Amino acid sequence: MIRIALSFRFGGRWPREPTAETIFTRDAQGAGLTLAEIRSVPEIRDSGQAPCGQVTSLIDQRLTDIALRELARRAAATDPGTCSEGEVCTILTRP
Repeated sequence: MIRIALSFRFGGRWPREPTAETIFTRDAQGAGLTLAEIRSVPEIRDSGQAPCGQVTSLIDQRLTDIALRELARRAAATDPGTCSEGEVCTILTRP
């Protein structure tokens, strides 16, 4: 039903099969990239360069963000009263 409505809205030109661009956008969103970050990758490709360096940098940033969120969750769940004197910091020590 939605596809029919969208097809009507786009004058019946709604693509039957996903394009490389829509597949890329879906996959990049699944990786957690923002729309601005996603937009930057084809721009690099369109300039005649391979976007591998940019994509690697975006992935590295995302991994850092994920790691920091995990540390923030562990910090929020840590009760200082249960910390042992033999440990330096249970938040930063991997479980």
